[in-house]
Amino acid sequence: MNQEKIGKFIAECRKTKNMTQQELAEKLNVSDRTVGNWENGRNMPDLSLFKPLCNELNISLNDLMSGEKVKEREYQEKLEENTINIIDYTNKKIENRNHFIGLIFITFGVLISITAIAIFPSESSWGSIYSVLGAIISLIGVSRFTKRLSYPKRLISNFGYFFIFISVLMTIDYIGVVNIHQAPRFSLVKVSGENIIYYDTLFYDVVRCNVNRDNETFKVIKNQKYDRDNIDNFCK
Repeated sequence: MNQEKIGKFIAECRKTKNMTQQELAEKLNVSDRTVGNWENGRNMPDLSLFKPLCNELNISLNDLMSGEKVKEREYQEKLEENTINIIDYTNKKIENRNHFIGLIFITFGVLISITAIAIFPSESSWGSIYSVLGAIISLIGVSRFTKRLSYPKRLISNFGYFFIFISVLMTIDYIGVVNIHQAPRFSLVKVSGENIIYYDTLFYDVVRCNVNRDNETFKVIKNQKYDRDNIDNFCK
């Protein structure tokens, strides 16, 4: 489908009908700039405008998609070719729309996760809940981009994105524990002792000693698990 050829044909037919771009635009309820973009080959009319446009220019859909008046002996051949072009054009429009919607979901999901980390205190469960919710929302967006992949590839791509997203969140959480000295957001187990809190996360553990005191400290433990009876020993 040659957009430039179709655009020139639209301009030629419009001029034959003694219409300005503004007059044609008003009949189709679009702007004259939109008509100008069609005629310059920058983009194509929306699918919903194909029939009204053909009616106004007194041409067939086959003529429009061919970018010229189709001769009777070539009509069937052009019809088949243009039918395929319309299907391809429709699929491309749907794919672009899916990508646009997907991008909105991804952006919205990322913003939710960032906002949750920025607003909620590290010990608030809402921070982790909204962060994961943001990851799920952005995953919905990614699934829009992977729709045309085969099911196994789509599954792998979506899972890979979700894993990377969660890994980034947990990395940010780890940096916060080590550098900012805050409690981990994504702890699986939280055990309290005398002036001590033990956080068990997926990849490491954190001991918070001298809770809410001037000498409060955070210790990251990677190769040792807590003992409920001796939890206070971690701060000695």
